[in-house]
Amino acid sequence: MDEPLLTDRRPLPIDGRLGQQLAFLIEVDRLKTVLRASTLAAADRRENDAEHSWHLALMVPVLAEYADEPIDVGHTIRLVVVHDLVEIYAGDTPIYNDELRTDQVERELAAADKLFGLLPEDQAREFRALWDEFEARETPEARFAKAIDRLEPNLLNWMAGGGTWLTPGVTADTVRERTAHIGQASNALGEAMTALIAGAERNGWVAAGQQGGARPA
Repeated sequence: MDEPLLTDRRPLPIDGRLGQQLAFLIEVDRLKTVLRASTLAAADRRENDAEHSWHLALMVPVLAEYADEPIDVGHTIRLVVVHDLVEIYAGDTPIYNDELRTDQVERELAAADKLFGLLPEDQAREFRALWDEFEARETPEARFAKAIDRLEPNLLNWMAGGGTWLTPGVTADTVRERTAHIGQASNALGEAMTALIAGAERNGWVAAGQQGGARPA
């Protein structure tokens, strides 16, 4: 969190508003280095946060027709593109890692203050508002964005034949509980997630039964 900005190493010869914006865009290049727990469907390596954000941005227009409430697709894309930027400083917190989840809120709030503060004041407010909207899940767009964010890594788990579902203590009931946001925004996508969990349970890719102290996220 306290490490120097990338542009501190090689300052830009550009001042003012544009200089701030370009410095922010360079700093968020760090997102490409933040590894997630999920592995890619197309290669035997872990997904990074930038790849995850791109996948979500594509999933929104492809799956928007399944939203239970009308959504502004462009606004929803902005939400999914912005929401993981804080992990540049806070790191990824896997959905099934209870230890890391204990201080997730504090880490991400501090990261949001630092990262969005790099932008000009008006854009800092705008981007922080997008991030806060996603976290609060009080708008149709935020609820659908959260549903897509929960669906994507679980699709990758299916393709991996378990993936993070094989985390010790995780069961099919854990997965059902922590993917409940999907069905709250889209009945169709919620049913698809239910089918994935049932299939994974039959295939032995996730443990049956309830254990491990599952908590909703």
